[in-house]
Amino acid sequence: MSNNKPHPSQFFSTLSCDEFDEYIRPAPAEVEFETIMAKAVTRRDFFKGSAMLLGTGLFARSALAESAPEGKPSQANTRQAFEFEPVAANTEDTITLPHGYQWKTLLSWGDPLWSQGERFDPDRLTSAHSQAFAFGDNNDGMESFVHQGRQLLAINNEYINFASFYRNRPNHLPMDQDDVIKAQKAVGVSIVEIEASEQGWQRVVDSPFNRKITAHTPIEITGPARGHPLMKTQQDPKGIEAYGTWANCGSGRTPWGTYLTCEENFNGFYSASDPHWVVPDALKRYGLSHQDRGYAWGHFDERFDLAKNPNEPNRSGYVVEIDPTQPDAKPKKRTALGRFKHENAEVTLAQNGQIVIYLGDDERGEFLYRYVSDNAYEPGADTDDLMNNGTLYAAKFHEDGSGEWRALTPATTGMSQAEICIHTRQAASSVHATTMDRPEWVAVHPHQPQAYCALTNNKNRGVKPNQGGDPQPVGGPNPRAANQYGQIIRWLPADQDHGSNRFHWNLFVMAGNPDVYEKGLNTGSPNIHSGNLFNAPDGLQFDTQGQLWIQTDGKTSNQGDFAGMGNNQMLVADPKTGDIRRFMVGPKGCEITGLTWSHDKKTLFVGIQHPGEKGGSTFPDGRLARSSVVALWRTDNQPLG
Repeated sequence: MSNNKPHPSQFFSTLSCDEFDEYIRPAPAEVEFETIMAKAVTRRDFFKGSAMLLGTGLFARSALAESAPEGKPSQANTRQAFEFEPVAANTEDTITLPHGYQWKTLLSWGDPLWSQGERFDPDRLTSAHSQAFAFGDNNDGMESFVHQGRQLLAINNEYINFASFYRNRPNHLPMDQDDVIKAQKAVGVSIVEIEASEQGWQRVVDSPFNRKITAHTPIEITGPARGHPLMKTQQDPKGIEAYGTWANCGSGRTPWGTYLTCEENFNGFYSASDPHWVVPDALKRYGLSHQDRGYAWGHFDERFDLAKNPNEPNRSGYVVEIDPTQPDAKPKKRTALGRFKHENAEVTLAQNGQIVIYLGDDERGEFLYRYVSDNAYEPGADTDDLMNNGTLYAAKFHEDGSGEWRALTPATTGMSQAEICIHTRQAASSVHATTMDRPEWVAVHPHQPQAYCALTNNKNRGVKPNQGGDPQPVGGPNPRAANQYGQIIRWLPADQDHGSNRFHWNLFVMAGNPDVYEKGLNTGSPNIHSGNLFNAPDGLQFDTQGQLWIQTDGKTSNQGDFAGMGNNQMLVADPKTGDIRRFMVGPKGCEITGLTWSHDKKTLFVGIQHPGEKGGSTFPDGRLARSSVVALWRTDNQPLG
């Protein structure tokens, strides 16, 4: 092969998961709804005149913002939401924080968690053996836990950054089985004990609670899909035990203290050795094809060769429950929560104590889901049943600001319960749920019955149907064709009960750029201005005070439509007023993703994923770009959120 011609797998390895999916199924050359985008509609006229947004009070004292039930704290009697001066957008290769705040790197890819591991060498990098004892790559969602006075972090490791991970290989691609195993040991979940010292928070090497859950970890399959023929493989003929987890994106935690890790873009890890093998429609719906993203796992591990094991991907795309306080406890794939490209799992309670879990499917034109357990949660009682037996719902949004959760059952879908859990996208299509602009993280307000979801963007809105052929019309919660900026939707369940099947909704914010557009919906909502420009809202998390933290994963060119937005960032929003302020700017090429707090709320842990994904970064230490977790704190030692 000519040195001037890139290896095909190298091309795929340079694509983001989103770009990879779009390459497999490209959009048409022309946009059908360009005339819609060209209409001379001002953003203020749009938000004032649209009944779907519940009137003119959306960005001040809206009906949703004043829905706190009696006896619950309101923001009026908590400390001020914005105790910082917003930072300016920039393109620096570092972390920018307001005056009075500092940061320090806590963990980076390759840092050993046990003394058997080797100190990370940016030139020699790690072997498969060393990676087995080290923190994984591309950290994403995370949660903190306190057990026996110890502080534990459970952290997702979603995928690998090829340019850094295989820096010592031609074309930045795996060459042999050891290279593949190295990557398989770098994904999944890292559970790490940390402790505070005079030098700040640091990892505890050789902690009995340190643990790696990787692509090689046995995981129990639970729920309706357990033992179904579509779950049976050569390695697991009974269909009851999966081997590993990967593509771990967002996260969640249960009231009983376990960690939920969510499998998202699993399709890019599979390939087919037989070019004549026909990809079934059921797998195409999930983005499976003959080509992987450059991992080459299927060349060395037959589990990932679709031509030999076509059922294997049916065992990917679930929420996995892990107990971080029990290092020997077997993780469990909770098939009752559905199979799709899970972003996070936001757990709350219905008024009668039933478990309610909100779930987003992060792909253009896919759906927003809710799971409601059959039985109620009782502290101290057995909880295993709560995520095995329940009902999945998909959201239907109406133009008038109302909405409903449509149950996915054998009666409504014509599918068996197991099939609903394996082919969840098809089930949601069958009940005509609303196709959404890539539902990412969902966050539930801690003091009011509200839920928020980041709809990150969707260039296919009004352009073409989703993978299943469902139309993507412009309107409702997705009001812009070829949506490049994204928005955050919120809803209030009927009777202030997350267990209700009906809700009212509005848009909390539409990202946009009023410095580039003088009119039209690309200017964004009225709470967007020159000082807080951003695009592609992704991560969402409430703090105990009811402030909404927003993390972005968008375009960072800082030019054209994205001028003034700089690198990806983290902002803080006041749900009551709609005010949004930029708190943090990340290094070049990174995504800001994952956040959680120390037990005393004085430290905020934030994920910096794939710095220099397209090159140009040496974060965090001026050498090789490495995904990291950083600790942020106030210099006056006061709580942060």
